[in-house]
Amino acid sequence: MNQTPGPNTGTNLSYSKQPPLPIVVLISGNGSNLQAIIDAVDSKNLSVDIRAVISNKKDAYGLERAKKAGIPAETIPHADFDNREAFDKALIKKIDQYQPGLVVLAGFMRILTEDFVNHYQGRMMNIHPSLLPKFQGLNTHARALEENEKVHGASVHFVTNDLDSGPLIIQAQVPVHADDDEKSLATRVHEQEHKIYPLAIQWFAEERLSMKEQNAMLDGHKLQEPYILQDNKKSRTCN
Repeated sequence: MNQTPGPNTGTNLSYSKQPPLPIVVLISGNGSNLQAIIDAVDSKNLSVDIRAVISNKKDAYGLERAKKAGIPAETIPHADFDNREAFDKALIKKIDQYQPGLVVLAGFMRILTEDFVNHYQGRMMNIHPSLLPKFQGLNTHARALEENEKVHGASVHFVTNDLDSGPLIIQAQVPVHADDDEKSLATRVHEQEHKIYPLAIQWFAEERLSMKEQNAMLDGHKLQEPYILQDNKKSRTCN
């Protein structure tokens, strides 16, 4: 069925009786999506408790963003480990110390092992800078320009063992302009990322969103296609 969705992007949560959802955010770099999440919490549009921010890189600027917000900032350098499995085991141990209800990947540039993904099955999200399933992997903006795409965007999805292929939750679309370069296109995509990621996390915090049998479920319905956020309008297909 086609519906206009019920969830709001700017609901004030000051009087919410539901306790904030504990989350841990994983980053590798600048942390702009982390900042969007922090800002959404501060403006009471997102009911989560950011228990910790963890990076695999010591120089990730997102760690400074966390410290400025009074959030514990941890570093586990992947280069300190002999293999991917050992790193992921240490990362699981550190994450679980904070007992999160959701693990949020926000520019975490690591391919995760099967054991790691299975450990957080159904409670780990990622944001990807393309309209998945198009342009999985890296360099998405350059590839969109090379392919002469008319529309580009970003996707939030649950994480599974297939890279950038988990159940889609919400997408935002942006037009590709004739004079766009990689930087200008990325800037507009980032603006949309900062809208859709806090929204998807809030749906999860409200227990409206879940993953069941490899499907994204919203308000008890399986999302056949993700929500689409375009020009501040939202639509979905579900059954």
